[in-house]
Amino acid sequence: MSPSQPFRILTIGAYGWTEAAFFAALKEAGVDLFCDIRLRRGVRGREYAFVNSRRLQARLTELGIRYLHVKELAPGKTMRERQAAADRARRTAKRERSELSEAFVAGYREECLACFDARRFIDQVSGARSVALFCVERAPLACHRSLVAERLEREFGLEIVHLTPE
Repeated sequence: MSPSQPFRILTIGAYGWTEAAFFAALKEAGVDLFCDIRLRRGVRGREYAFVNSRRLQARLTELGIRYLHVKELAPGKTMRERQAAADRARRTAKRERSELSEAFVAGYREECLACFDARRFIDQVSGARSVALFCVERAPLACHRSLVAERLEREFGLEIVHLTPE
């Protein structure tokens, strides 16, 4: 089963981007729907203040990009703690992580994706041509957004593009 209108899924994180480059990448990619899949929609520090919810939504509105918060795709506290423990064991800072731990991936698939109604999500984003899945990690494989994208690709054959800073 495929979506009624062909579109693609993009993923993007915040880390590594400047504000100008982040929004330019969205525009260049033709993003017309931005799906924020974070639980807490804020980032500490001035460097990434542009992705704090109110400021982010205001800028997206200026650019003509629709915003949607998809909280059901955000990992819960237990899963985030599981990943933090794996990061500590690997002596890797969150912002430097290049991949998710096996424990996180298994937990996310079981606790979030098993209950995720992908068809309902496709219906929710109907009419969009380029849908961006957003969280903060720089590397797509270091973030749950890649797991969501993988699921949508597998179920609907959607094109997946990962936007990353240079």
